[in-house]
Amino acid sequence: MNVLICDDEELIRNVIKEYLLLEGYKAFEASNGLEALDIVKKENIDLIIMDIMMPKMDGYQATKEIKEIKNIPFIMLSARSEEFDKLLGFDLGIDDYVTKPFSPKELVARIKAILKRNNEKTNFYSYEDLVLDDLAHEARIKKQVLPLTPKEYDLLKYFFQNKNIALSRELILNNVWGYDFYGDDRTIDTHIKTLRMNLGPYRHLIKTIRGMGYKFEIK
Repeated sequence: MNVLICDDEELIRNVIKEYLLLEGYKAFEASNGLEALDIVKKENIDLIIMDIMMPKMDGYQATKEIKEIKNIPFIMLSARSEEFDKLLGFDLGIDDYVTKPFSPKELVARIKAILKRNNEKTNFYSYEDLVLDDLAHEARIKKQVLPLTPKEYDLLKYFFQNKNIALSRELILNNVWGYDFYGDDRTIDTHIKTLRMNLGPYRHLIKTIRGMGYKFEIK
């Protein structure tokens, strides 16, 4: 998961980054709203921690402009605790509001809760440079769209939704092809083969479980 920390105080960015790295997240940094906007355009960011008072572009304006590009979860971070500031943030579509000074452990806990909640209803799945955008109905590697057939796309989506779970061929057939499908296991194996080819450097994520089926393994 990629988390963008946008704050003009380097010390705060470093503290948050340290805790994120310990939890296995990848952290990006921006010192103002303009930098954050530029990063969002270039990277697949899963959540943004956004300070309010910053030079060049404040957190409110940055949040508004980023939301017009992509619906990313936000945690607003500020020394200001007035109700007006919180309400303005929530009106812009933020998910949480944390007042400085704050506990880094609590902040990470809030990040985990938001990402978990968001993943349960997500239309966007990613692992490193591999992205499946269900709204656009396309899979990409480094912004390059993969030439997947409709069933290969459905397979990849099903794997993302059931990552790190051993899936039998019967289970895959029933959920991807439907219960009324009268084909056999070779149908799955053929599609898995072509899906792996299209995934290129990520083909290894689809593990074969001998005598059973497959697992989409993401560590």
